[in-house]
Amino acid sequence: MAEIARNKRAYFDYEILEKFEAGIELLGLEVKSVKSGRVNLASAYAVIKNNQVLLIGADIPPYQPNNTPSDYDSQRTRKLLLTADEIKALIGKTKESHLTILPLRVYTKGRLVKIELGLGKHKKKYDKRESIKKREAEREIKRSLKK
Repeated sequence: MAEIARNKRAYFDYEILEKFEAGIELLGLEVKSVKSGRVNLASAYAVIKNNQVLLIGADIPPYQPNNTPSDYDSQRTRKLLLTADEIKALIGKTKESHLTILPLRVYTKGRLVKIELGLGKHKKKYDKRESIKKREAEREIKRSLKK
């Protein structure tokens, strides 16, 4: 599986509790753009409406801007493809625990484009400071081991 894009902000702002794999419904020009690595998940999130999971805020710029239809919207809402059981589980967990559905990474699996979703709980400010301290300590340990 070749990773195309990763949402680093989601890992910093949220504590990821569970992960799901989903397909994503794309147009032909979007598939080419995604496979060339032109996708931004920074401000994206997923919602559930009418028993469908929708990806909102993911930016996929056109592959060839000059050949793109004039009505193309790079941040349009895209449908995510999950099984009915997975959607029911997501509905239950988001309502019960006030969790957020976040796109974590986009990758290819064979010739298909897949997206990894995570159920995340928003971190408090002190949790973020803690993760920064932990990361700095790990960096320092690696630095001292290299010498």
